[in-house]
Amino acid sequence: MRTSKPITVTLGKQQGSLDARLASGSYDSASEVMRAALRALDREESAINEIMRNKIREALDDPRPDLSSDEVSEHFERKHKERMKVSGRGL
Repeated sequence: MRTSKPITVTLGKQQGSLDARLASGSYDSASEVMRAALRALDREESAINEIMRNKIREALDDPRPDLSSDEVSEHFERKHKERMKVSGRGL
């Protein structure tokens, strides 16, 4: 029994990419291309989520003391002023 249902997709500029893959013989159907694209997207999202989880874990495990919001704000204001000076735009 079929577990999926047919859908209609408008690809726009990506239509050329799909057509090229079919013409090359790498894929036998548009459905195969779309399934491969979704698998690649799933892998990419999974990798990004893993990176973000690791970054969050590193931040939570960081032994350095927390900074207040004022300290963070001052830091970014100072960085901004430095960049403006270097770019010659001044303040």
